[in-house]
Amino acid sequence: MSVLVIAEHDNAQLKGATRNVVAAATQIGGDVHVLVAGANAAAVAAEAAKIAGVSKVLLAESPALADALAENVAEQVLALAGGYSHIMFAATASGKNVSPRVAARLDVAQISEIIAIDSPDTFQRPIYAGNAISTVQSQDAVKVITVRTTGFDAAPEGGTATVESVTPVASAGLSSFIGREVAKSDRPELAGARVVVSGGRGMGSAENFKILDPLADKLGAALGASRAAVDAGYAPNDWQVGQTGKIVAPQLYVAIGISGAIQHLAGMKDSKVIVAVNKDSEAPIFGVADYGLVADLFQAVPEIVSTL
Repeated sequence: MSVLVIAEHDNAQLKGATRNVVAAATQIGGDVHVLVAGANAAAVAAEAAKIAGVSKVLLAESPALADALAENVAEQVLALAGGYSHIMFAATASGKNVSPRVAARLDVAQISEIIAIDSPDTFQRPIYAGNAISTVQSQDAVKVITVRTTGFDAAPEGGTATVESVTPVASAGLSSFIGREVAKSDRPELAGARVVVSGGRGMGSAENFKILDPLADKLGAALGASRAAVDAGYAPNDWQVGQTGKIVAPQLYVAIGISGAIQHLAGMKDSKVIVAVNKDSEAPIFGVADYGLVADLFQAVPEIVSTL
């Protein structure tokens, strides 16, 4: 039994989500291999080889793989799939783009967003916005799985895996890379941040969201938002935390002016410590918060910043 983990990277650096998937893969048992599909990505392969639990890194390099087009990456995975009992992706935008293509071509049922592994063929995944946990057993010969990264601690370094070059696939010819607009930020990436400060509809306006900047600066935090705040135009889409946004589980999550709709809680309730500030003492967010402050956020946030 061997497990193939599909690495996420930018051809220069391995993304943290890959370490969480490796941690899940090691719980299945057997050899864990990591596929690095890209171009000029030798540094990424070397980084993956140092992850504890990885026995081999497969490096596929080609201009067709340089931009991680889902159609081409899926072809690369399929070219190697025959030797594996499990193929695992992070449940990120990238992983969710490639994994269904692989599952469909292999004619197997994808197992999505697992948070626990009971046995090599039995997994747990959240349903109903995280209010219930479904146990799923698969009899497929190859199990295609996406892993909710918040369910597994990142695998540490300490590995000494070998790096093996594999034959890259040709372009599938189904899509082409046109361009990429990357948002520049000095703050940590939201999905992998150790501290997140999020604002909700209670912030009142996009201008008022700037009140959170000093707090985030003090804590070295990423900024997030509830769907209500994003829909109202107070914050950009890529800040959205929740069932239809990013799933986060930082060491510290600070919710400012967020009532705690069930969809938002589904995206952050696994945070290690949750702090909530809301003037409504009945707000659902207080049901999951470790520390709650019933106060006007426009007075409380500056006071917190001053104290810090």
